[in-house]
Amino acid sequence: MTVWDDLVGQDRVQEQLGAAARDADALVTAHSAGEPVPPGSKMTHAWLFTGPPGSGCSTAARAFAAALQCTSPDRALGGAPGCGFCDGCHTSFIGTHADVEVVRTDLLSIGVKETRELVRRAQLSPAVGRWQVIVLEDADRLTEGAGNVLLKAVEEPAPRTVWLLCAPSLEDVLPTIRSRCRHLTLRTPPVDAVADVLIRRDGIDPERAASAARATQGHIGRARRLATDEKARSRRAAVLKLPLRVEDIGGCLKAAQELIDTATDDAKQVSEEVDAKETEEMKAALGAAAGGRMPRGTAGVMKELEDRQKRRKTRTQRDSLDLALTDLTGFYRDVLAIQLGSRIAIANADAQEALDRIARSSTPERTLRRIEAVIACRRALDRNVAPLLAVEAMTMALRAG
Repeated sequence: MTVWDDLVGQDRVQEQLGAAARDADALVTAHSAGEPVPPGSKMTHAWLFTGPPGSGCSTAARAFAAALQCTSPDRALGGAPGCGFCDGCHTSFIGTHADVEVVRTDLLSIGVKETRELVRRAQLSPAVGRWQVIVLEDADRLTEGAGNVLLKAVEEPAPRTVWLLCAPSLEDVLPTIRSRCRHLTLRTPPVDAVADVLIRRDGIDPERAASAARATQGHIGRARRLATDEKARSRRAAVLKLPLRVEDIGGCLKAAQELIDTATDDAKQVSEEVDAKETEEMKAALGAAAGGRMPRGTAGVMKELEDRQKRRKTRTQRDSLDLALTDLTGFYRDVLAIQLGSRIAIANADAQEALDRIARSSTPERTLRRIEAVIACRRALDRNVAPLLAVEAMTMALRAG
C-alpha cells in the first residue's frame, strides 16, 4: 500500500506530485552544495491544493508530505517515492514525524498568533528528514492578518521548507499568497471509485458502500461516515423528509427549528467529551488543588480555554447544519433531473417516492428557485446571520417555490 492509495480518482495530480517528489532529492543536494536549482525541476517550496469538498485535498497534501520524507531503500534503485512502509512514510501519516506539521482547526478561523508560530517553525532546518513540511489544511480560514503573516514566509522561504496549503477554491486564498504557490486542482472522485475504497479499505458491505457513495456524490469522508454511522443515516433521512413538511407556515417554522436543534445536539455531543478532557488536562497542568481550586493568576488562561471551546462548538454546529443543507441541495438536484428527464444517476434513490411526489407537484423553474433558496441560506450563515432566522427564511422560500 503506497501513500497514494487513498488519493481516489486523481491520477493527474498523483503523477505531478510523484514527479515533484522524485525531483526533490536533486533539489536537496543542490541546496546542500550551494548550487542553483536544477533546470526543469518540478519541485517547488509552496503548493496550493484546491477542489470541491471531499475531493481529497488534505489527503493529497499528506501523501505528498510522506513521499518527500520517504526513506525506502528502493529509492536508490530508482523506486518511486512514497512506498508507504518505511519509517518516513509511516510516521508522516500517523502524525509523529518530527519534520511534518499538519495544521487543522476546529474553530471558525486561524488567527495571527497561530500563524506566527507556524512561520517560526518554518525557519527551522529539518531535524531527521529531507524537508520541513507544513500542511495547512484550512488555508481558507486564515484571517486577513494571518494571511499577511503567512505571505512573508511563502515569499521568502527557508531553503528546505515546503508549504502545502489546502482550500476549496483559489478565491478562498489571498491573491498574494496563491500567486506564489504552484496550484493543483482536484476533481470530485467518481462514485464507483469511492465505493471501491469503502469496500477495499473499510470492509463495508458493497451494497451499502455503493449507496453511501452515490448519496454523497463522491465525497469520500461523508460517504465513509454515512456507511458506518447509523445516526448519520437517520439524520440524513430526516433532512430528506423536510421538502414534504413545508406545505404550510407552521410546518416551515417547525422544520426549521428541528433542523437547528439537530445541529445543536450534534455540536453538543461532539464537544462535551472533548471539552471535559481539555478542561481537566488544563487544570492539571496549572496545578489545580485536589478540591478543584485553581492557583492564583490562572483565571485568564481558563477563560481563554472556555472561549476557544465556545468557538469550536459554534463551528461544529455550522458544519452540521451545512451538511444538512448540502443533502437538501442534492434532493432538489434529483427532483430537477426527474423533471427534465435527465439520464444522470439519482443520488437519493432511497427517497424515490418523495422525489417523484415533489417533481409531479412543481415545475423545473420552481425547483431551481428552491435550490437558490438553499444556497442563499448557506451564504447567510457564512455572513453570521442567526442560524434560526436563516433557516426559517429558507423553509418559507421552499414553500413558495
